[in-house]
Parts: sequence; C-alpha cells; structure tokens
Amino acid sequence: MKNLQWSQILSLLENGEIRSAETKNGQWKANIEVKSAILDAFKNGRVIDYTNKGYPGFFDKDNLPTQQIDKDRNIRLVPGGSSIRAGSFIAENVIIMPPSYINIGAYIDTGSMVDSHVLVGSCAQIGKNVHLSAGVQIGGVLEPIGLNPVVIEDDAFIGAGSIIVEGIQVSKRAIIAPGVILSKSIPVFDCVNDRVLERGEAIPRDAIVVGGTRPINKNLKWGNQEKLQMNCAIIPKYRDATTDSSLELEELLR
Repeated sequence: MKNLQWSQILSLLENGEIRSAETKNGQWKANIEVKSAILDAFKNGRVIDYTNKGYPGFFDKDNLPTQQIDKDRNIRLVPGGSSIRAGSFIAENVIIMPPSYINIGAYIDTGSMVDSHVLVGSCAQIGKNVHLSAGVQIGGVLEPIGLNPVVIEDDAFIGAGSIIVEGIQVSKRAIIAPGVILSKSIPVFDCVNDRVLERGEAIPRDAIVVGGTRPINKNLKWGNQEKLQMNCAIIPKYRDATTDSSLELEELLR
C-alpha cells in the first residue's frame, strides 16, 4: 500500500478490501498506513457548498462525500437522515435505522444492526451480527495515528445509550447493558472471577457488563464523608442458555 494514493486507499476501504485496523492472533492493531491516508484525504480536500449535490446548507470536503449504497448488496438503509461517509465499509445484510452516522474508516460486517441515533466513529470496527441499539455512541480514533480504534467483535449486543470510546475492545458475544460507559479510565470489575480487568484489556467473550458505582479515592476525605461514588462497570455473570433465549427476539424483529 505504500505507493497508493489516499483516493485509492479510500476506494479499497469502501470495498472492504482493506481495513483501518487488523487482527492477528486475537490482537487488534491500527493500520497506520490506512489512517495516514485518511488524514491525507482531509488535508487535500477543499470545503465546498453541497447545494448543487442535493444537500442545501451543507459544507464539507469535496473529496469525502456521503456514499450511495448499492441496492444489490441487500443493505437496508432506512430513509430519514442517516449518512455513511466516504471511506467506510458496509457489508451485505446490514440494517441502518435513521438517523445514524457512520464515519470514515469504519467497518461494519455482515448482518449487523445500526439502530436509530447511533454514531459509529472513524475507523471503528464492528463485527458480524452485532446489534448497536438506539443511541449507542462508538467513539472514533483517528488521531494519534497509532492508537487502536474501538472494536466490537462478532455477535456482541450493545444496549441503548451505551458509550464505548478510547479504543476499547468488546469481545465476541459480550452483552453491554443499556447506559454503560466504557473507556480506559473506567475500571471493569469481573465479579465472577474476582478481578479487575487491566487498563485497556478487552471485555471478555460472553461477558455481561452492567453499569455500577464504586467509592471515590480513599484520600478524598470530604468526598467519602458525603458518600460520593464514581462510575465503573461490573461483570455480574457470563452468557448462558437463559441470556441467549432472551436475545432470540432480536432475530424475530429483523
């Protein structure tokens, strides 16, 4: 890819031939060449008025238009205000409900569901058969260029209003409950295995993650006197037959 122009890189991204992050032996790593090309695209584009392109009142880079989805790919892009930016990839059988936004470098694999008011940030990697429920925010990580993007692996379920940022990885079949916030600064307590996940460690496969609170720093005496709490995430259990059956409605609705 070293000899490719940014325009060629964007085309390969849109076709799913390359990705802005790659996995090897279960470890995800940012593709620095791809992310560099994306930044070059922003630098080389000029801001134009999109009125003549059917978008009155909008001004953006001339080389990063929204995509026109090919109907032959069996993608459901429901009318009502969603945008898919150039340089992102949408696989077959993906459903996108309005309004949602999918940013440059993002990858959404086969059979996934992007519900209303969802943001899929730049370079985020969404696996197969993932459900991003209404209001989910998947953070973008374009800069610094070497940082890994947010990764949601196959068959994960992300509950409504959850926020996942700063390159957090959610492993296969994990369930994130509604309203959970995951970032590198928020500890995750695995109450099944009696441990705290390492900073930046992936949410384990099959984990069910709910929001919780924890006492603030013990050195903050006044805060402790007031019984103040800080945000955290908790794994109270892992998926079993009961939780799997509760998600069967998902398939019926689709």
